[in-house]
Amino acid sequence: MSNKPLGFWILTALVVGNMVGSGIFMLPSDLAQAASPGGVLFTWILTGIGVLFIAFIFGNLAMTKPKLTGGPQMYAQAIFPEGSKSAILSGYLVSWGYWVADFAGNVAVITSFAGYLSTFFPILNSEALITDHFGLHLTVERLLTFLVCSALLWGLHGLVLNGVDSAGKVNVIATFAKVGGFILFIVATLFAFQASHLVPFIEPKVDPATGESVGLLGQINHAALSTLWAFVGVESAVVFSSRAKRSVDVKRATIAGLLITTALYILITLLVMGSLKQSALAASSKPLVDALTAVIGGAGGYLLGLLAIICLVGSALGWILLSAEVPYQSAKNGLFMKAFLKENKNGTPSKSLTITNVATQILLLSTVSNSIAEAFSFVITIATLAYLLPYLVTAIFQLKCVLDGSYGKGRKRTWNAFVGVVGFVYSVYVVIAGTSDLSTFLWGVFFIGFGIVFSPFILKASVRKTH
Repeated sequence: MSNKPLGFWILTALVVGNMVGSGIFMLPSDLAQAASPGGVLFTWILTGIGVLFIAFIFGNLAMTKPKLTGGPQMYAQAIFPEGSKSAILSGYLVSWGYWVADFAGNVAVITSFAGYLSTFFPILNSEALITDHFGLHLTVERLLTFLVCSALLWGLHGLVLNGVDSAGKVNVIATFAKVGGFILFIVATLFAFQASHLVPFIEPKVDPATGESVGLLGQINHAALSTLWAFVGVESAVVFSSRAKRSVDVKRATIAGLLITTALYILITLLVMGSLKQSALAASSKPLVDALTAVIGGAGGYLLGLLAIICLVGSALGWILLSAEVPYQSAKNGLFMKAFLKENKNGTPSKSLTITNVATQILLLSTVSNSIAEAFSFVITIATLAYLLPYLVTAIFQLKCVLDGSYGKGRKRTWNAFVGVVGFVYSVYVVIAGTSDLSTFLWGVFFIGFGIVFSPFILKASVRKTH
């Protein structure tokens, strides 16, 4: 492979870049609707701790099982006896769910880019009608959003084709730019922070669907899935572990990236809540822009718009890398369709990249229709739930390694057992909290279950390989 091995800084940039995407720009207002200031803060802390244990698991397994490279699907396979149908099917289904969630995430990040680009090009918000036929209400805004998103997708596609290493370096630049920009945002909004906006710190919220009062624990449950979406991507370094210089870099990059991201999320959320009244924050469609505008006037919107564009380009690049790498690594190990195996001269999984981006392009059609857009927002929820499957399976594999003695004896084994149990319990908790809506759960089952259609081809190929 012609690409240079990925070092600590590039791996860390991938972790931070993939996590710090559209979530931080959109979540403060969503969380203000779901929870009081105290509920929001406690949810961030709970999610940060839960994901920290998931990060510990990924880091430990990268060190203990360095030959299992390519992502959580390899851990799913390793739970069962090597070469068994259960091992192959488990690895494939995790790969499938992970892949679907990844390219759905691509769409979330790319459409957010178009939204913030409208800061500089107001025509992207134009409601002028183009056509209203065949059940399609097409406006200038929706058409231009679709075209801008498509251009970004295929522009980044071309960049990635030049090599994973070169794309990773671009992501490093974008990551440092966004971290530096967020630091400036934090410093600026400190001057507008008013503790009175956080009072009452804890109060019941009214569920708009039922009209019932929701206490603190209920608020945390409602917000848990949303905050987890902001941390999706924590496993990025593990996915690229086969390209890492050293396995220890994978562990360090995973934990370092998570700590950097958690600190940013908590600081930014608190400062936004302290800069805007709760009612204004809950109604805002661009909470960070509104907060910075309150500090330095209209120029704040342009500054944050530029920051968001840099951030989202880097995040989109990282997500495209991730979503192409997962099926490619799975196919190398017989856990995905062989069509995803082809590399170009730069060592980039070109066929996997193309198929994945075609799937992303199809989902981008959600930007041209209200009904599709509503379905798309639902898919994003499904994508977050789908990510819990590889996290849950990874925690189970951690516990298997504890039981079979892979972590040795004594305190190290006890600590890793504790880490595995906490990671498992947290994953199950978020699934339960996020599936209180039965229809959401059933859609999740459908998207994961659809992959079963292709499982006979995977099993048949594995039989040929063994013979």
